[in-house]
Amino acid sequence: MTALKGLKVLDFTQMMTGPMGTMLLADAGADVIKVEQPSGDPFRKSGETTLNGTGAFFLGVNRNKRGIVLDLKTSEGLATAKALAAEADVFVENFRPGFTEKLGLGYEELKKVNPRLIYCSITGFGQTGPDRNRPALDMVIQAMSGLMQITGSKESGPLRTGFPFSDLVTALLSTIGILTALEARHKTGEGQRIDLSMMDASIFSLVPRDVYFDATGHTPDRLGNEHWDIVPNNTYATKDGREVMIITINDKFWQILCDAIGAPSMKTDPETATKGARLKNRDLVNRRLSEIFATRTLAEWDPILLAAGAIYGPVKTWPEVFGDPKVQADLIRTIDSPSAGQFRVINNPLNFSATPTEISLAPPSLGEHNDAIIPNAPSGWPSRN
Repeated sequence: MTALKGLKVLDFTQMMTGPMGTMLLADAGADVIKVEQPSGDPFRKSGETTLNGTGAFFLGVNRNKRGIVLDLKTSEGLATAKALAAEADVFVENFRPGFTEKLGLGYEELKKVNPRLIYCSITGFGQTGPDRNRPALDMVIQAMSGLMQITGSKESGPLRTGFPFSDLVTALLSTIGILTALEARHKTGEGQRIDLSMMDASIFSLVPRDVYFDATGHTPDRLGNEHWDIVPNNTYATKDGREVMIITINDKFWQILCDAIGAPSMKTDPETATKGARLKNRDLVNRRLSEIFATRTLAEWDPILLAAGAIYGPVKTWPEVFGDPKVQADLIRTIDSPSAGQFRVINNPLNFSATPTEISLAPPSLGEHNDAIIPNAPSGWPSRN
């Protein structure tokens, strides 16, 4: 049995942030009904990569959901949405601020018919303030939240992360918020509204740098793979052109590294022996380590560093990551979609001993479950047929 079996979620979200959060609920057994406008979630057509016409991005964040189409510009569509909300446990939307209120689907309106409803609103910049109606995509939020200010190097300038970080952290927090509100409902019997913005979630992700900034007044330097307070914390090229990530969080692990790489003198050299000395002589440390790691291949360094207990990891390629037997066994699952065909996805990483997650439904085609969910729809109502 899955943990959230019996929980009904109305998912009015689109693109990535909202759908990713509701997918996590669906993985845990919630009955997530994805509600789309007649034109469909923009992610269905976003990007060049599609499977039988359905965007890969859409397929990646909408498994385990049933899907319906409601035209919220019509009275019939709005009436159906309200009727579904009256029976739901959770309502999630990521429209612009004020949009659901104009439609009559705001929290204050819906809680009149369903006081137990958990209503989660996800916005770019919040419900108030000068940027409330500003268009928000992941890269914009990364730029404005301070994330890009500490990502990249002096040479590169500000960089976004290699994955949609702001989308992901907001999705995770939305799921935490919904589960927290459900636990509160167990105690009070009442629902509540959750208000979450991508901007707030992204600024929150700067933890623990907030304390550093408050204490020093300084923005951490943009150091690429390095760290402003730990040396070494960097990647170094091996003889065969691969890269290794090396971190020594204290003097103990520095000494372990020095012994492993055959440089015992660096344990006692006043310029490198202590954390403070290494911080002052960052360039010297990086130069010496670069020279040492360039003398052997990754295949030669790997067993040496592992046996020594050094804090180290090879920088893996995607074929190496997804071809790893353990990753294949633990994380990769195949979905058979009637419309998109067969494709592989990353499984939910949470492993429960009693209530495991599961992938039981392919991402829905547009309006696929209208007939099942709205059996008495008016004539001409959108249907999978």
